[in-house]
Amino acid sequence: MKEMMGNGDIAFPNLGIYLENVPKSFSVFGFDVTYYGLIIGFGILMGILLATIIAKKSGQDPDLYWDFSIYVIISSIIGARLYYVAFTWDNYKDDLLSIFNTRQGGLAIYGGVIAAFITLAVYARIKKSSFLLMSDTAVPGLLLGQLIGRYGNFMNREVFGGYSDNLLAMRLPIEAVRQSDITQEIASKIVEGTNYIQVHPTFLYESLWNLMILVIVLLYWKHRKFNGEICLIYLGGYGIGRFWIEGIRTDQLLIGSTGIAVSQMFGLICFVFAIAVFTWKTVRMKKQEKSTNTPKN
Repeated sequence: MKEMMGNGDIAFPNLGIYLENVPKSFSVFGFDVTYYGLIIGFGILMGILLATIIAKKSGQDPDLYWDFSIYVIISSIIGARLYYVAFTWDNYKDDLLSIFNTRQGGLAIYGGVIAAFITLAVYARIKKSSFLLMSDTAVPGLLLGQLIGRYGNFMNREVFGGYSDNLLAMRLPIEAVRQSDITQEIASKIVEGTNYIQVHPTFLYESLWNLMILVIVLLYWKHRKFNGEICLIYLGGYGIGRFWIEGIRTDQLLIGSTGIAVSQMFGLICFVFAIAVFTWKTVRMKKQEKSTNTPKN
């Protein structure tokens, strides 16, 4: 591997992968188009498409989900941005117009997910549809969109963890990343005479984790025992994965001056909530089944 990396290079040394001049954007008629935005958009489109396929196979009206997508795209982007801004307020309080500039990132997935579920609850009520059934149908698409979207972070050289020398360790030129994301630990591991950092590719960890959950929910969808079960698997599975991954990221959104990562805490809450509701629902179903099978005197 090279000791001096080009500003646009990205490497995975322990895999023997070296990518040269990986662009962040390209120009169309003088207008810069970011790969971050394109990848996020592609992820959203693929997620919606998967949800409509599941809806059709399960006897639902796919148009219900195509119509819903119009509202959820807008609300999720707003939610993701507000979530990010709320926990990085010091960066925006003196320049409020910068809140509307999302071209350099600044979208938090959990904010988008929260907004999506709120929008779905309102939409399902208006359409007189089952919120839980629609949640189960939409969750695989949500997971697909999330795992694709993480590669937008890859193109932006963001969402990475502390120093690592594991199999998936990633090298990035120092000049290509935000200086605030380089911790003292990472800086102390910079080899003299080189211009790169070597870190955990947490964007990749989360993408692979989401892929695993996606495979699980797709295989299990037809075997679910109650509406909302797939949603609980998502909340618990993604929540515990995010709890772990968020713990090693260097760009954590913190709750004030507490030092607590908000997404890590929220992930743990989602996991506990999912386990509690699943246990309650399972016990209740067993009691109902026992009551039904008990012969009357």
